[in-house]
Amino acid sequence: MTLAFYLDKGASLGPDAPCLTLNGESLSYGDVVALSHAVAAALRRSGVRPGDKVGILSANHPRSFACVFGIARAGAVWCPINPRNAAQENADLLDLFDCTTLLFQPAFDDLVTEIAPGLPRLTTLVRLGEGSGHATGFDDWVAGASGDDQVDAAPVDDVVALVGTGGTTGRPKGVMLTDRNLQTMSSIVLMRYPFRGRPRYLALAPLTHAAGVLCFPIMALGGEIVVMDHPDVAEFIALVDRHGITHTFLPPTLIYMVLAHETLDTADLSSLQCFWYGAAPISTSRLAEALDRIGPMAQLFGQSEAPMMISTLAPDEHRSADGRVDETRLASAGFPSPLVTVAILGEDGRPVPTGERGEVCVRGPLVMAGYYKNPTATAEASAHGWHHTGDIGYLDGDGLLFIVDRAKDMIITGGFNVYSAEVEQALMAHAAVRDCAVVGLPDDKWGEKVTAVVLLHDGATATPGELIDFVKARIGSVKAPKQIEVWPDLPRSTVGKVLKTDIRTALVQH
Repeated sequence: MTLAFYLDKGASLGPDAPCLTLNGESLSYGDVVALSHAVAAALRRSGVRPGDKVGILSANHPRSFACVFGIARAGAVWCPINPRNAAQENADLLDLFDCTTLLFQPAFDDLVTEIAPGLPRLTTLVRLGEGSGHATGFDDWVAGASGDDQVDAAPVDDVVALVGTGGTTGRPKGVMLTDRNLQTMSSIVLMRYPFRGRPRYLALAPLTHAAGVLCFPIMALGGEIVVMDHPDVAEFIALVDRHGITHTFLPPTLIYMVLAHETLDTADLSSLQCFWYGAAPISTSRLAEALDRIGPMAQLFGQSEAPMMISTLAPDEHRSADGRVDETRLASAGFPSPLVTVAILGEDGRPVPTGERGEVCVRGPLVMAGYYKNPTATAEASAHGWHHTGDIGYLDGDGLLFIVDRAKDMIITGGFNVYSAEVEQALMAHAAVRDCAVVGLPDDKWGEKVTAVVLLHDGATATPGELIDFVKARIGSVKAPKQIEVWPDLPRSTVGKVLKTDIRTALVQH
């Protein structure tokens, strides 16, 4: 079983059904199957052998995503390269992954021209359009590439994808994901979330990340994937209405933008069965608002090393038996998923008692095969026989998992441990605050000073003193920020996560 299984399963349910749609034009399942066979044959004709690494550098696009299944048919390894990364980061990833082939959109000609000369192992460049001086055009590359391109199904423990960890704190690592990992992830999705009829999935978030792997279980059900090739909140809301979207995924930052958009309350969102959120902590007050104004919100918690589904919270689990929103559950990361074992471990590698805080660790077939060519980092991440997530959390008496912070983001002030996520939740409850980030800054008196940067809603006003008093009233003076700055925006990674390292550096230099 390879990644092509999901496509082939969908095609078996109806080859003429729409598979990938962009701007109202669709490729059917039969179209995508044929395209994937042609890509597989062209890869092998270019010298790609099973186990070789093939990168895709592209914004969201049906043809680009269809190539993923051609890579799988050739027995090669899919290496998603995020076009929003800096040029040097993408060069580092392609070098780290030992990529021999790169498929890229014409929009990234300049980027490829800049980095390709420094990558001697990158011997085949395919432009997903017409050819250019340094690359073969896609149509020319696949022309005549037919015949028997089927390869034997790969063993489930073969690596099918290499995913970069981001590289925001140094040279990125390559996460080796196997067939078994993605089978497990897809199985959990189908077990834990509602699916009625053929799903219609709207992909605004990058297909190089969570939005991409969520396509696999959708395709196994013969569902349609409506692709957005650029972020547009108004168009996102309109597409849910126009296409009768049943499933979608957004990180919290974009959900806040949806909630703030003037067209939300006039759009028909009744088709939605499951609106996934994840990739960063979400404000409980905004989540309660989303449940009221959007509908069936569904949480997922995971990381590249254990993709997407360490814990889950289905739409109906956000409410108590009487239908009221369950505030406690909104603050959680859901229940540990089927096929995954979660433990909270202390520094000695032993489980801590229920309710006590420690590192969130996981076992099971969801966990990666390791970091590519990095046995030291692999050993560190798998100490004591568990995969270590780097998150601090606890399990309550009902089995709910709560994430209180990233281990590296905990602030020690005046001898007390302060978890930045708790302070951020308190700030987000203020009506004027649209988003925020809390960090610790060096301080002679406190050791570290709790410091917040906030982004206000358009037209809203709030003074730092007002916000500090607001937080004090909620969580006490020890945890309340000693300093708050109002910024026009927050620095973010290419997948929308707030870059606290950049914030901390800017505040120290200020």
